[in-house]
Amino acid sequence: MPSSTLAIVAIYLGFALLELWRSNLFRKTEQTRDDGIVEAVSMTVLLAVTQPAILLGSATLAGWLAPQWDGALADIGLPAALGLFLLLDDMVQYWWHRASHTFPWLYNLHRAHHNARYMSVRLVYRNNVLYYAMMPNLWTSGVLIYLGLGWVYAGYVVAKMLVIIGAHSDVAWDRPLYAIRWLSPLMWVVERTISTPATHHAHHGRHADDPAVHYKGNYGNMLFLWDVLFGTAHITRGYPRSYGVENLAPASLGQQLLWPIFPERKAAEPARREPAQATGGAAA
Repeated sequence: MPSSTLAIVAIYLGFALLELWRSNLFRKTEQTRDDGIVEAVSMTVLLAVTQPAILLGSATLAGWLAPQWDGALADIGLPAALGLFLLLDDMVQYWWHRASHTFPWLYNLHRAHHNARYMSVRLVYRNNVLYYAMMPNLWTSGVLIYLGLGWVYAGYVVAKMLVIIGAHSDVAWDRPLYAIRWLSPLMWVVERTISTPATHHAHHGRHADDPAVHYKGNYGNMLFLWDVLFGTAHITRGYPRSYGVENLAPASLGQQLLWPIFPERKAAEPARREPAQATGGAAA
């Protein structure tokens, strides 16, 4: 197993153990039987099948289309290589995530991530299986690896997952730091640079009238800077009262994992509209 993979597993298990100790990892408030199944299936499929297949497939396709470019960027230097990953992986994922909250058909692939009524490391890989297969930044990362930047990706992805896993945990690492007055200027920079629990929890908040909720924004994965630059940032240093999406119609297990193969269930009465903040209406 690559050392970068071992590092990510260690980070994930570290936050999971912290939740096990502090907030009961396996028995979250308002969780359902389907929650654990969705999380286990989507995480397993992504890590064991989708992600390695895309990284290998995109590199193979690039080699077939442009064999002369194999390793062409291997000597560009660390700052330039990191810049490429931040732009072609992290920024692309920001726009993909933002599009997922703009177009209803794409939101159906992402809604499983927001069906959970709690925050946890368990949510990090929770999405429709097809959502990850279509995620463009996985494909661009595979191309960058083909171009000779695999040595950079190994460290970059560890740093990225450290930020993302920490931002989803319900044991918020930033909360005690906000209470230290002399750290406030440093935290001002941090919360505008990377995703923190406070900024990302806001994206998962349930009620639009909660001042700490910003469902139609705070899309950043590793860098929160994209939200700052593109006008979708909302920073309060507070945390939502509850999580999920208000007035969102229930989704079956099949719909969460494999929409549109398992379409939305048809009720006898007219189906409730998804909330405006879920599919491109007014910002929450």
